[in-house]
Amino acid sequence: MFDTLDIERDGGIATVWMNRPDVHNAFNAQLIADLTAACQQLDADESVRVVVLAGRGKSFSAGADLNWMKAAGEASVDENLADARLLAGMLRTLSEMNTPTIARVQGAALGGGMGLASACDICVASEKAVFATSEVKFGIIPSAISPYVIRAIGERQSYRYFQSAERISAQRAGELGLAHEVVAPEALDDKVAEIVAALLQGGPKSQAAAKALIRAVANQPVSDAVVEDTSRRIATLRSTPEAKEGLSAFLDKRPAAWVPQA
Repeated sequence: MFDTLDIERDGGIATVWMNRPDVHNAFNAQLIADLTAACQQLDADESVRVVVLAGRGKSFSAGADLNWMKAAGEASVDENLADARLLAGMLRTLSEMNTPTIARVQGAALGGGMGLASACDICVASEKAVFATSEVKFGIIPSAISPYVIRAIGERQSYRYFQSAERISAQRAGELGLAHEVVAPEALDDKVAEIVAALLQGGPKSQAAAKALIRAVANQPVSDAVVEDTSRRIATLRSTPEAKEGLSAFLDKRPAAWVPQA
């Protein structure tokens, strides 16, 4: 049980609902702690195949809670550093989950909310969604979220939006690569379900290995070390039970053992 979250389970699908709709699912210390713990618990549960991150109410997440920000402005540097480390740790925990993650963005995803959407593997946005790295308007910077936002939209675009704090429409988010899919509000859940169904066809251990592969190879030159590393990764996986089952299922023209029964 979490004070700021509702978690719904449907077979291997876990939907984590941020449940502070009265403040647009804004971050405070409790929400950060709850999200960290929920990600750790769900990732340790082998029955969970996909995690969907969503927000109750009108907004996905409007970033930092204003009362929390006000308290931070009155705190010492050491106290702020401790808070920043907790936020950065939560985002890293979400980003490095072995389980596939999908952000379901129905409304505003501002500041830390844009960080959450960027830290998830896949982002599906309603046409009514809006994004922003709005921190400079408050005299601060999008620091904890920067590794994930820069990964999502690239360094060049980050120079613009980190400084201008402009609102980014759902359509523009799709053009930037932040949102993988942009759909009508009434089609949002169907599109999430479509991607979930595709993810459930893949082997869970190979999906985790695929995520680790991306982290190892992205932004690296094609060096001898990278070539050797990628060779070893595939060679190691080919002899695993999951790989053998996947090949057998393909040759036998049947669903693999990890695919849910209809």
